Amino acid sequence: MSGDPELEARGRWVRSLSALREMLPGSFVERRRKCGKPNCRCADGRPEHLHTQFLLSVLSEGKLHTFHIPHELAQQARSQVELHKRFQQVAAAICRINLRRLLCLKQKNQGRKEG
Repeated sequence: MSGDPELEARGRWVRSLSALREMLPGSFVERRRKCGKPNCRCADGRPEHLHTQFLLSVLSEGKLHTFHIPHELAQQARSQVELHKRFQQVAAAICRINLRRLLCLKQKNQGRKEG
């Protein structure tokens, strides 16, 4: 290894990105609602009688698209959205390291020109 802790951390984060290949962008939402059928148990409006609905909202080509997610895929979709959030955090950390390193190189180069 190089001995530089930032480079080592950046390397670990880059290597960890392969685990994120199943990520989904957007927001995962779970909401409770009435179905609209007058004879359904949810018609009384009591929270315990409402139906659970899962939605995935994704910004694509400047437009918000919302997709209904079936109950059997809800946990998978929720996990995949969480992976995307993790990806964004890792990417931001890598960029911070790269910016610090670039600014350090810039400062060293300016010192050489002045000297």
